[in-house]
Amino acid sequence: MEKNKGVILNRLTEHFIEFDSNNILNLMLGEQSINLLKLQNILNVRLDMFGNKVRIFGNENIVNLAENLLNNIYKKLKNDKNKTSKFDFSVFESELRMMREKNNIPQDKDKITLIKTWKKSVVAKSLGQEKYLKALNNFDLVFGLGPAGTGKSYLAVAKGIELLKNEIVDKIILSRPAVEAGEKLGFLPGDFKEKVDPYLRPIYDALYQMMPFDRVEKKILNGQIEIAPLAYMRGRTFDNAFIIIDEAQNTTAVQMKMILTRIGQGSRMVVNGDLSQIDIPKGISSGLSIALKKLKNVEQIKIVELSQKDVVRHHLVAEIIKAYESK
Repeated sequence: MEKNKGVILNRLTEHFIEFDSNNILNLMLGEQSINLLKLQNILNVRLDMFGNKVRIFGNENIVNLAENLLNNIYKKLKNDKNKTSKFDFSVFESELRMMREKNNIPQDKDKITLIKTWKKSVVAKSLGQEKYLKALNNFDLVFGLGPAGTGKSYLAVAKGIELLKNEIVDKIILSRPAVEAGEKLGFLPGDFKEKVDPYLRPIYDALYQMMPFDRVEKKILNGQIEIAPLAYMRGRTFDNAFIIIDEAQNTTAVQMKMILTRIGQGSRMVVNGDLSQIDIPKGISSGLSIALKKLKNVEQIKIVELSQKDVVRHHLVAEIIKAYESK
């Protein structure tokens, strides 16, 4: 990549960036350069295509930001061995948020935590996510706290798959309490498993993104991957397993103590939750909240807190969370 900059017109700046691969450039900019149009609206700059060059025109500070943004995304795509046509504008939004918040993960490849699954490699998209991944690597029990969209469950599933793939664990246990978010299980059709399956759907979705469909189905059938509501965990001990407890804010104190004591030899556990989204009946304390208070001083346990800065969904999700958290 080469750049030619420095033409200043009426306090506005014009920069040109030249890219060395039209295929990567076209993937980055999207069909009919739709991503350029979206960036124009977000950054308030003019972006034009000239062959394998992009012209950026506008306020000098914003032009520099846009240039760095395009260069960063291009480099990541160029270094990605699993280039995919599913690349979309959300990658720009995540990168832009990190740049604006100065929430950058290490640029040295040797310092970036990389998780390799069957279908893709997963890396952190924020400083908070990087801390979370390092905790998953270094602690047998991790509490991941934060709002929806921060990647808690997704990254935990990725880590579990990596451990299973490398035969470090024999199985993955994925569970969550079957607590309604304003709905009643009794009104749903089917037996108990069919009633709770919709609550476990995000876990299934993450699995299918990281493993071939037939491999997921095979490992579920042979018990190497077990997806079940928390009620099925009582009385069991899990050896050589990676255990993920999702939506843990909806556990009771008894349930939380029960699940924490399921950890057997050679096992690891990650407990994820959002204390701002408690759906258990009023008057019942969250088991997650109680566990955090009781275990906060245990050195072998790591508690990682994520925030709206770590949200990797649509950029509006972070703004919504911020608005709801404000007094």
